[in-house]
Amino acid sequence: MAKQLDYHAIYDAFDRFRASEAEPKGELDHVNAYTLVVAVALSAQATDAGVNKATRDLFKIADTPQKMLDLGEDGLIEHIKTIGLFRQKAKNVIKLSRILVDDYAGEVPSSRAALQSLPGVGRKTANVVLNMWWKHPAQAVDTHIFRVGNRTGIAVGKDVNAVERAVEDHIPAEFQHHAHHWLILHGRYICVARKPKCGACIIRDLCQFEDKTQ
Repeated sequence: MAKQLDYHAIYDAFDRFRASEAEPKGELDHVNAYTLVVAVALSAQATDAGVNKATRDLFKIADTPQKMLDLGEDGLIEHIKTIGLFRQKAKNVIKLSRILVDDYAGEVPSSRAALQSLPGVGRKTANVVLNMWWKHPAQAVDTHIFRVGNRTGIAVGKDVNAVERAVEDHIPAEFQHHAHHWLILHGRYICVARKPKCGACIIRDLCQFEDKTQ
């Protein structure tokens, strides 16, 4: 585990991320808050590209909780059967759609507690929705952020909750909104797990990782 970077180094790192891509976007396709919840829930143990392929036609016919209920579990399965754990995910999507219709008038709530009460929606999913749709500075720590945070020294922690706290505690406020997207994209395309592309890294000189590649 790397040593936690100081404030100035972290500011410099995110200033470079911002200069490289001022408005980073999540890569899951969605058309409203509801389809974002569904897409993120489906993305567990699946790739964004795989989820987007499955939801491309699904969201054309089921972009609200009621339309999803009208489609039904079997109809949903036909659309998402290429995604891992599709049967359980289909059950969860139908259950959360029913709760949204019955308890929230078909609207997606904007509180973490309410989101996490939905079947198949954990803290990470809730944080993604809060950040991407409601513009809250919530940090969704996935495997990419956990790796990049610890490898670089930007956000050091022994588990995802510790890394989430480290992001909130150490990354300057002006970068909080986009922080998790910058870190995810950096981990997905540059600071990859097996052989990081250190030669192409814009924060190489700040990074605490000792086994840098060329």
